[in-house]
Amino acid sequence: MLELVIFIIVIALLFDFGNGMHDAANAIATVVSTRVLTPQKAVVLAAVMNFIAAFGFGVAVATTIGKGIVMPSGITEYVILAALLGAIVWVFLTMFLGLPISSSHALIGGLVGASVVHAGWGVVIFGGLLKVALFIFIAPVAGFILGFLFMLITTNIFHDKSQPTMNKLFGRLQLLSASLYSLGHGTNDAQKTMGIIAILLYNAGYLGQTFYVPFYVVLMAHAAIALGTLLGGWRIVETMGMKITKLAPVHGFCAECAGAITIITSSIFGIPVSTTHTISGSIMGVGALRRLSAVRWGVARRIVLTWILTIPCSAGMSALIYWIINMFI
Repeated sequence: MLELVIFIIVIALLFDFGNGMHDAANAIATVVSTRVLTPQKAVVLAAVMNFIAAFGFGVAVATTIGKGIVMPSGITEYVILAALLGAIVWVFLTMFLGLPISSSHALIGGLVGASVVHAGWGVVIFGGLLKVALFIFIAPVAGFILGFLFMLITTNIFHDKSQPTMNKLFGRLQLLSASLYSLGHGTNDAQKTMGIIAILLYNAGYLGQTFYVPFYVVLMAHAAIALGTLLGGWRIVETMGMKITKLAPVHGFCAECAGAITIITSSIFGIPVSTTHTISGSIMGVGALRRLSAVRWGVARRIVLTWILTIPCSAGMSALIYWIINMFI
């Protein structure tokens, strides 16, 4: 049993690593595309802030993942293994295609798909799943609105400044906003892996009678996501930072601030949101202020379609993987 638990924890950390590698684009796409930082410096900044997030925002999201989506009675070691493998397949498939999907929703879909095959639909906590599903739309809309408003306010305040002055000022400010966004990215996304590892340890009897997230699990999850971020995912950077709309430092600053506020607020309330969805909405909101045609809506539609497909596709993959595993145990 111990060997199986250790093996699954390793798989979970590999997923977390892939999450950081895939979602690194969320944290660095704007600051790279505006040429404020080189890709190498940007990923180092993002990775450091991803790890620092371990010490500041609690484990509310991890608790939601651990016991707010599927009843603990419907989860076994093999359910978690199948959930992770299904999510990993979907994450790396979409990363290969250059599509910025939500690793978080892939994990949630995987957990639901495998647990339903194991124990039936009765173990799914539909209220928790509905909250996650609603925030597929709420998070990017909130990012869009905040990005639009920040850009509107900033434009009115600095309307008389020259473009070189704006670029210099917001180039510096973007270092702050990119750091804040990376902090939010780390705290929300790393907590999903924490929740999976914690429920695994709890079900295996290593946490006693009460579910909680040990601090060593917090550190492992943040270290894995920071390492993945450090390696980056450059195809996603291109999609997020260059294909949705053309960005200048002021746009990057407003988009990152909007995304950071949305993600950190959601984390405090224990809502597992997609950092990908949020920053996409923020970038679209910033671009839409100039004119609606400034946003490449064809790319945006493709991204949204992938968002919608993520939970059912990862659920289907994990269900199939669990069925295959179940044939051999």
